[in-house]
Amino acid sequence: MIAPLDFVGPISGILLGVGFGFVLENAGFGNPEILTGQLRFTNWAVFQTMFTAIVVSSILLNIAAYFGVISFSNIFIPSVLFWGTLLGGMFVGIGFAVGGYCPGTSVVALMSGRLDAILFIVGIGVGTLVFNAIYPMIGSWIYTQTGPDALTVPQLLHMPVWAVIALLAAVLIAVGYFVSRGKLTAGCQVSASVGVPSGVAVHHKQ
Repeated sequence: MIAPLDFVGPISGILLGVGFGFVLENAGFGNPEILTGQLRFTNWAVFQTMFTAIVVSSILLNIAAYFGVISFSNIFIPSVLFWGTLLGGMFVGIGFAVGGYCPGTSVVALMSGRLDAILFIVGIGVGTLVFNAIYPMIGSWIYTQTGPDALTVPQLLHMPVWAVIALLAAVLIAVGYFVSRGKLTAGCQVSASVGVPSGVAVHHKQ
C-alpha cells in the first residue's frame, strides 16, 4: 500500500468522515422521510445511492489491487456471526423504521439543524451502554453460530469478482429503470435523472 492510502491516523478519519457526511447530506439522507420511504418501498433513493457506492467502490478497489496500489491481504474482512448479525440487524432495523435514522445519518441530520436527531443520538448512546452491560451474559451466545466460511460474495457464489460486479451493476440499472418509470414507487414523484424525489434539494433541511 502506498501513501496516502497507508495513512490511518486521525486526520484521515476526520477527512473521510467529513466527506462521507457531505455525500449523505447532498443525497438527502438527513431527511428521515427519505430513509423511511425506502422501508415502505415508496422512495428508492437510499437503495440507488448506496448500491451505486457499492458498485463504484468495488470497481475502484479491484482496479487499485490490480495495479498494486493496495493489497487485499491488508483489508480485514470479519467472519459472519449468525446470531449476532440477526440480533444487531433486528434492533438497527427497528430503530431505523421508528426513528428514521441510522447512526451515520443521525449525525448528518444534527449537523443539518434537525433537532429530532439529538434524541436519536442519545438513544444510540444509551443503547451502547446497555449492550456493554449485558454483553457478558450474551457474548458467548452471539459467537455460537458462525456463518459460511466464505468471507466475500464472489467466494460465497463461487463466481469471478468481475462477474459479481457485473451482476450488481445489472441490478442497479434495472432498479433505476423501473424507478424512473414509476413502477417501484407509490405516491413518490421521482426525478428521471437520479431517481431522487423532486424537491429534495429544496426541502430536505426543513
